[in-house]
Amino acid sequence: MTTSLPLIPTEPPTARTLSQPALADLGDVPAVSRWVRSGSLRLHLLDYGPADGVPVLILPGITSPAITMDFVARGLTGPVRPLVLDVRGRGLSDSPSAATALHGYDLASYAADVDAVVSGLHLERPVLLGHSMGARIAALAAITGEHELRGVVLVDPPMSGPGRDPYPTSLEAFLGQLDQARSGTDADEVAKSWPRWPRREQELRARWLSSCSRTAIAATHAGFESEDFFAHWPEVPAPAVLVRGADSPVVTAAGAREAAETNPSAELVEVPGAGHMVFWDEPDAALTAVRDALRKLT
Repeated sequence: MTTSLPLIPTEPPTARTLSQPALADLGDVPAVSRWVRSGSLRLHLLDYGPADGVPVLILPGITSPAITMDFVARGLTGPVRPLVLDVRGRGLSDSPSAATALHGYDLASYAADVDAVVSGLHLERPVLLGHSMGARIAALAAITGEHELRGVVLVDPPMSGPGRDPYPTSLEAFLGQLDQARSGTDADEVAKSWPRWPRREQELRARWLSSCSRTAIAATHAGFESEDFFAHWPEVPAPAVLVRGADSPVVTAAGAREAAETNPSAELVEVPGAGHMVFWDEPDAALTAVRDALRKLT
């Protein structure tokens, strides 16, 4: 069932919060903050360098500010320059104004932000690496973007959409986690939902989830039902790699078969033992799979 955009709750940008301990986390990250404008919005990125490395633009998931993928960026060894985007409405990036918020979190807007980042930071032939929502963004940006890419790596993109099974995590679950974070959660509470995650990742989620816009989460979740991944996937040009968690309820075995059939030039890779949160569930195996993919693209 498709969620109608007018039903999405809106909130003022000031509803997003970050505590001093969260901001202090940035001091432990070996990256430089970069800022880019996309229309009226200021977008924040973490740039891990080196400046002469092959740029790998990392696009996180629906409730993952850039810093929560710090361990992924650090794990990408080789001649690459990881840059992690705070997707609009998350982390330190701006939210669209209240007047445009309902229409500011669609895939086309997210993909336009990717173009703005590539232009603003003068990234030459980057690789797009997206997880979940970020993988959907990377797929569309690879088709509609104005810049040449070296390729894309899509990690467990939601394959829900019109006429398909719904996204397996409900909007109520996402918003409940957000409310929990804003009321003052901690790593122990996060561990009840995500017991397999490394402790540092539980701590970062506890401190940074409150930076996510309620409207961004609700509108993106609605997009998981109204925007069909397979409307874009067959057009994603090679080289493209699709990585899935072998136990993922988001990219099922049937979804993987459909992906292989509709874009036969793409390479499909499975990470054994991982669910949808591939990097968090099996960090070593997931990073090995992505490093192998990047070696082929760079």
